[in-house]
Amino acid sequence: TCFLEISSWSCSLETRWPSSHRLVEAEPVQVLLESEDVPKDFIKLKSEKLSVDEVSELVVSPYCGAVSLFIGTTRNNFEGKKVIHLEYDAYTSMAETEIKKICRAVRQKWPSVKHIAVHHRLGVVPITEASVIIAVSSPHRAESLEAVMYCINTLKASVPIWKKEIYEDEYSWKENKECFWANSEK
Repeated sequence: TCFLEISSWSCSLETRWPSSHRLVEAEPVQVLLESEDVPKDFIKLKSEKLSVDEVSELVVSPYCGAVSLFIGTTRNNFEGKKVIHLEYDAYTSMAETEIKKICRAVRQKWPSVKHIAVHHRLGVVPITEASVIIAVSSPHRAESLEAVMYCINTLKASVPIWKKEIYEDEYSWKENKECFWANSEK
């Protein structure tokens, strides 16, 4: 006789044999109901170094076969000038509100998207370190790849985060060519 016990938290399978045989018990298995894996948005603006592992782990889901990432890093040059580092500043509360709008738009355009994470660094960002990490999970790759591209392009166009490039002997506040308010003033 085989007994199967199921709860929302674990499953165990116990096989009962005649008394002359040993009792065999399977290891408990974690069961995650899809209703417990509700879509989530993880938005963070911080001055500490960003972690690709941390951000990607936030969006992993057993219901998704794809996690797509965009990692924007500081390069060491711009138009022939040597870049020493970048500095980011933001209107934090408005930036978070705008990123939430982006997440809502992603869910409208790609309803199968499960989780979205957008982490942006503020303050000094040295060469090769991440300025922004965006991660999206979905059942299939097309949706998550498209959603990640939409997220970064829309973030650059609409979120009040400003970048200052520090060169060897000067600096320059950079404007995103995608930024709608910069283009409206010209």
